Amino acid sequence: MAADSPLGPSGTGQSPSAGREPVLAVEDLTVRFPSDDGPVAAVRGMSYTLAPREVLGIVGESGSGKSTAGLAVMGLLPRSAQATGRILFEGQDLLAMPERRRRALRGRRIAMVFQDPMSTLNPVLSVGQQVAEAVRSHQAVSRRAALARAAELLDLVGIPQPAQRLRSYPHEFSGGMRQRVLIAMAVANNPDVIIADEPTSALDVTVRAQILELLMEVKEVVGAAIVLITHDLAAVAGTAQRVLVMYAGRPVEIGTTEDVFAAPRMPYTAGLLGAIPGRGRPRGRLRSIPGAPPSMINLSPGCPFRPRCPIRREPCDSQEPLLAQTERTGHLSACHDWRLLAAEPDPQQLFGSEKVEAG
Repeated sequence: MAADSPLGPSGTGQSPSAGREPVLAVEDLTVRFPSDDGPVAAVRGMSYTLAPREVLGIVGESGSGKSTAGLAVMGLLPRSAQATGRILFEGQDLLAMPERRRRALRGRRIAMVFQDPMSTLNPVLSVGQQVAEAVRSHQAVSRRAALARAAELLDLVGIPQPAQRLRSYPHEFSGGMRQRVLIAMAVANNPDVIIADEPTSALDVTVRAQILELLMEVKEVVGAAIVLITHDLAAVAGTAQRVLVMYAGRPVEIGTTEDVFAAPRMPYTAGLLGAIPGRGRPRGRLRSIPGAPPSMINLSPGCPFRPRCPIRREPCDSQEPLLAQTERTGHLSACHDWRLLAAEPDPQQLFGSEKVEAG
């Protein structure tokens, strides 16, 4: 495949580091869950590549499938889930791999930062015990050496007096400090890939910025690539080289962060960008996307976004659009009429604005 090809090996927007083999390649990933009303298609044909040391942002509303896709990469889906497709880590298909081998990779080569530290950390074990266990689960070291390494990791993530704080329990830490502990555990074994699932969702604005900055600093120390899963487009704008937008379980736009933010080619993306406060609108005004995401049980034919779309036309009612190349290399959109967006000076204007009272 030529290095300047607009498409990755599975029809996805290619990483800017296209000359290197991807450390992670997700190909046609589908995840279904059984329910009393029928199977729930949480992820539908998702594909993307991740280059070494790259940061890929995956964004979308709650229920879009982005977190489920991250859990599928980690092998942490519930037993009832049915996952198909391929998840290639350095060329090895994780979905076809025996659980024993996959468990050996999890935490050592591929790690995850979860969104809720209080439900992830064990409240009855000290922070030092938990970080040390993350080390010893993949390294044949003594308990003393693991605790010494745990202190180094707490220092790396900016926790003051790390040797003393090893004896602290999770409830003695603030939310931001607990998130730092999760990052320390994720990088304990110098992973190649970190899946960060809403790592700042439970934090206030100031602490969010600190945690994102820390994540990027730690990434450089260990040389990892990051999949940043979030609904916070501002977080993606400041950290990711590329962004993948999900809707109704599928990628609907993918490209460099600069291209997608400056020139969205999917109405849903334009609507998300229009909902960010302060993007050139009168004070107190926010644009909103009308309606709600569709049920993922027995999706009707056509584009899932069409009931909420301001430019829907006849093809949208009968044919679900696939990701296709736009006018920019590596920028893909799943929209029949992306050219109409390209002709709009400000695609966000397609969505109405509403007054937001200061609170």
